[in-house]
Amino acid sequence: KRLLLSEEGIAHRKRRCWDVEAVFGNIKQNMGFKRFMLRGMDKITTEMGLIAMAHNLKKFSIA
Repeated sequence: KRLLLSEEGIAHRKRRCWDVEAVFGNIKQNMGFKRFMLRGMDKITTEMGLIAMAHNLKKFSIA
């Protein structure tokens, strides 16, 4: 809790909301993801995991 309330922790939390939004924006705009193809929480979790892995592989291939 002490780390969260420090100046560094506050700055990290402020950055995080923008970082996450950029990831979802990239997935939607650049990868063409509009909606889930499957139904059911387990299947959606698996599908989102695959999308996240594709995003990470794409990110690492650029670096």
